[in-house]
Amino acid sequence: MDGFLNLRKPAGFTSHDCVARVRRILGMKRVGHGGTLDPAAIGVLPVALGKATRLLQFLRQDKAYHATIRFGLRTTTDDLDGEVLENNPALGLELASVECLLPKFRGTIQQIPPRYSAIQVGGKRMYDLARAGAVVDVPVRTVEVSHLEAVGWRSQDFPELELTIACGAGTYIRSIARDLGELLGTGGVLASLVRTESHGFSLADSLTIEALEAQAQNHIFQPLKPEHVLTHLPRLTLNPAEAKRWSQGQRLIASEGNLPLVLDNPIGIYNETEVFLGIGRWLKTEDGEFLAPWMVFGE
Repeated sequence: MDGFLNLRKPAGFTSHDCVARVRRILGMKRVGHGGTLDPAAIGVLPVALGKATRLLQFLRQDKAYHATIRFGLRTTTDDLDGEVLENNPALGLELASVECLLPKFRGTIQQIPPRYSAIQVGGKRMYDLARAGAVVDVPVRTVEVSHLEAVGWRSQDFPELELTIACGAGTYIRSIARDLGELLGTGGVLASLVRTESHGFSLADSLTIEALEAQAQNHIFQPLKPEHVLTHLPRLTLNPAEAKRWSQGQRLIASEGNLPLVLDNPIGIYNETEVFLGIGRWLKTEDGEFLAPWMVFGE
């Protein structure tokens, strides 16, 4: 069984927990996921099955969230799961004061990830270092936030702001909550997070663990085919002779009819019956330009 699963991660599960559950339900060993979600977060978790685990690197990188930020709090983890460092009601905080700061978090921004995160420093996860009490310099990241909009506001002792966010890979919503709270002088933490889109998958089309289990028991589960997930990649159709040679790992000489616009970028390779064969890329050498296999999926 090779393909993808658009899983709806429940609260309280780590992404690794979800992968382990899928392995048990489907009776498979080769299962991987794209885009880690914190245990408290829910929503889209792309899961790859079988040979499709090698395709995770080629998925779209954009993501979207519905987030709730609570002001008046500071915690060790920048969300409600951490130890409370400060707890001071943000009395009088108004939506207008918050909205005027939102442009600072749009576009290309510099971001410091939470100390409790899966980023590796010196070969170790930052959350392991933080739990051990180690003091490390958190690496600054450049991330892209294409959309950030306030869609709700609750005025109370600890006011809450609801946001919709679209961003690129590596963006931490907990960091946005923390940094927005710091700019306001009130502190802020991520109170809840729903990932509505990830790597080309949407929440509306996602499958719960319970639904997956029911489909597997009834022998009706069908994974999403790679060609339905990799539509963002340029594609190239090979004739039968070319398809056979390419699937055997051979390079093909570029011709005027199939020369792509960009060298060394992933291309979806198909045969004449629209069967997905894998990922190729065009390489330029002293001997000419070639279509080389990057990942052969099928014949």
